[in-house]
Order: sequence, then structure tokens, then C-alpha cells
Amino acid sequence: MSAILDEILGLVSRGEVRVSEHGYDEIDADQISVRDIVEGVLQATLIEEYPDYPKGRYVLVLQRDRQGKPIHVVWGIPRVSDSPAVVVTAYRPDPGRWEDDFSRRV
Repeated sequence: MSAILDEILGLVSRGEVRVSEHGYDEIDADQISVRDIVEGVLQATLIEEYPDYPKGRYVLVLQRDRQGKPIHVVWGIPRVSDSPAVVVTAYRPDPGRWEDDFSRRV
């Protein structure tokens, strides 16, 4: 597991979560519930880590919704503070661009 994802899990457990405006747009477009994202992070699988992103520390994780369908979520922690955990974006991965397990690009 990653230190960034560990920090995010701690923030989520304390209810320190925010969804970005872009995140809401993408979530709505792919008909994903915020509840599925927040609850699903506990079983998230790390795909990529971006510790030096200019706006903060980010991770791309694979999660599942309540029906077991895959969701990719980019979680971040703002550079200027240690809180909250931010849902930067979330989307349903395109099977044509990802391996069958949705954790590696084709």
C-alpha cells in the first residue's frame, strides 16, 4: 500500500472528504454515486501514485461500486494542507484502454 493512500483512508475515516467540481461532473456523467466512492475506498487497489503533482499528492485507484462494477478514482490531498481527501475525478474505465483487471493500461 502507499503512504498517500493510507493518509486518504485516514481522512475518509474521519469524514474529511470533498468532491471537486470536476469530480461531480464526471461522477454524474458515468452515473456513479458518491456513496459508492467513499465506501469503496476501503477496498481500493492502488494503480498509480503521483506524489509530486503540483496541486498535491494524488493516487489513482481501482474501486468497485455496489454492483461490483469497476470504478477508477483519483483521490488527492491538497499541497497547501493535510486535509481533506479530495475526489478529483471518478469514471468507469474503458475496457478497450485497460487490461481485463482494469489495473494496467493496454
